[in-house]
Amino acid sequence: MMLANALEGLRVVDLSRILAGPWCTQNLADLGAQVLKIERPVQGDDTRGWGPPFVQSPGGEKVAAYFLSCNRGKHSVTADFADEADRQWLLRQIADADVLVENYKVGTLARYGLDYAALAALNPRLIYLSVTGFGQSGPFAHKPGYDYIFQGMGGLMSYTGVEDGEPGAGPLRTGVAVVDLMTGMYATSAVLAALVQRGRTGRGQHLDIALLDVAVAMNANQAANYLVSGESPRRIGNTHPNLAPYEVFACEDGHIILAIGNDTQFAAFCGLVQADWHLSAEFATNAGRLTHIRQLRPLLREKLAAWQVGPLGQALDAHGISWGGINDLEQVFAHPQVQHRRMLQAVQHPELGALKLVRNPMVAPGTDPTCSAPPVLGPAAVQP
Repeated sequence: MMLANALEGLRVVDLSRILAGPWCTQNLADLGAQVLKIERPVQGDDTRGWGPPFVQSPGGEKVAAYFLSCNRGKHSVTADFADEADRQWLLRQIADADVLVENYKVGTLARYGLDYAALAALNPRLIYLSVTGFGQSGPFAHKPGYDYIFQGMGGLMSYTGVEDGEPGAGPLRTGVAVVDLMTGMYATSAVLAALVQRGRTGRGQHLDIALLDVAVAMNANQAANYLVSGESPRRIGNTHPNLAPYEVFACEDGHIILAIGNDTQFAAFCGLVQADWHLSAEFATNAGRLTHIRQLRPLLREKLAAWQVGPLGQALDAHGISWGGINDLEQVFAHPQVQHRRMLQAVQHPELGALKLVRNPMVAPGTDPTCSAPPVLGPAAVQP
């Protein structure tokens, strides 16, 4: 897997901020594209201040870790769209660009002649990607919105959290901005597909990617369950709506995730813990285990509580049964498989010094994480 230079020579103008758009353009940079990130004078991208924690340069400039997480491999400059000299400079960059990514509210860039219609006349080969909360059309198109809003509006929070009636019940967001990240990944796929199509037609196009659309699409099997049954999924804590047992269990010295994917695995598990549950009509099949999970769960808890995580994990591995621990990030980066895959890579920044960043899984381990573009992640101080 050597994709680091796959997009070498591709020029991207990045007008996006926060996470979804920058995640897309960071992917393109990791794959070798030259990404020019345009930021507001003085304050730059909002996420420069989304801390602590911060990384501080010898000159005293502070940059939030959040900003560093999604702006690797880009060259940042500042430009004021309302300043005619800056605007004309930006138009010259766009005239020679392959891709433009923006996430302004609908209609904002048209005031500066930076909308798709104007720029397509300037550069017919331009692929223009708009990332917005609600899309370019519809009754909510004018509204702004952050990831959290769409985790709620898109349905994710309605079935994420502790089961009703249990302590701590209620909707929960995920611990990372998954709608933003998924939007960035959908956007990356859309840009790459548009580049292939441009290779056939010679023309660019306007891509309309909305966080709400992505939030709806990423419901995946939960959406399919609803569309087939007519019943909205409910919060079921750490369990699974379609598999059992598939949840977190307490052991003597910690917790494990037990993930049984089929009836053969369940029979093997029963052999391991010296139980004959797989022989009963209630628990022999996955559908039966789901139906009778309230009877099965206490039996599982009693058996697993007597084990320690290490010996149990070894036994589960020997029986071909999927399981995992629940790691904090210190344990994640110390994990031998994570270290083997070289998911943590060092980048030398000219102002901030040595930084540790997470490798893009699309790029092979050991590949220069900055690809062909220098990781200018510091203050947006380079004037056009």
